[in-house]
Amino acid sequence: MNGLNGKRIVVAGGATGIGAATAVRLAAEGSAVVVGDLNIAGARATARRITEAGGTAIPAAFDLGDETSIQDLIRLAVTELGGIDGLYNVGADLRGTGDLSPGNPRRDSDLLDIDMAVWRENLEVNLIGYALTSRAALPHFLKQGHGVIVNTSSGGATGSLPNRPAYATAKAGVVALTRHTASRFGKQGIRCNCVSPGLVMGETQIAANDKALHAQAMQLVRSTRLGEPRDLAATVAFLMSDDAEWVNGQIWTIDGGMTL
Repeated sequence: MNGLNGKRIVVAGGATGIGAATAVRLAAEGSAVVVGDLNIAGARATARRITEAGGTAIPAAFDLGDETSIQDLIRLAVTELGGIDGLYNVGADLRGTGDLSPGNPRRDSDLLDIDMAVWRENLEVNLIGYALTSRAALPHFLKQGHGVIVNTSSGGATGSLPNRPAYATAKAGVVALTRHTASRFGKQGIRCNCVSPGLVMGETQIAANDKALHAQAMQLVRSTRLGEPRDLAATVAFLMSDDAEWVNGQIWTIDGGMTL
């Protein structure tokens, strides 16, 4: 792809799954990558995979729910790489709310049963965290007159899920955040787009081995398989590249036609 060689990109959530695959893909295209994640062991593993292949990567521990940690992540990229050209927001810390079993008091269940603390945590991490990473990177982008942000939403943001309302609402907010950023700063050389994945068979899904869910997804998908992290990695790499110079404020659903 054009224009990725030599770029300096922060992957905010690059320890595993889509984030890790994207960091590897960006590095393969010639970008230097900061791999940030709460899971520092995973971030180090991703960075090691990149450097062993001849690329440039720096692992960093950071928490999407902590503004100081977020600022430190962007500062690290600027200090160690000499600047920042792109930001990929992919982290989604469920903090136990992804477990929907009835015995979990912290589950993201439904509007009547959900603990309001679960709402606050989901908004804090999955929406406000993205706003804070963007706000930390934007001054650098504006000063140099260019920069790219790619956010990650979810099919749940526009679908009709019977559960996980807090997560879905936060991810719907990411769509609005993306459009605001593109609208407000596009004339100043900033592009901001969003990818909305369907069911992706990353490490978490594979380990969960939810055969009923996978079978249901295959009933809906208009493709021969379910998603893989590399599918999103390829899309994000394109959106980060100069080939996507005229793509701004868009929400791209990457789900094999599941929501067709």
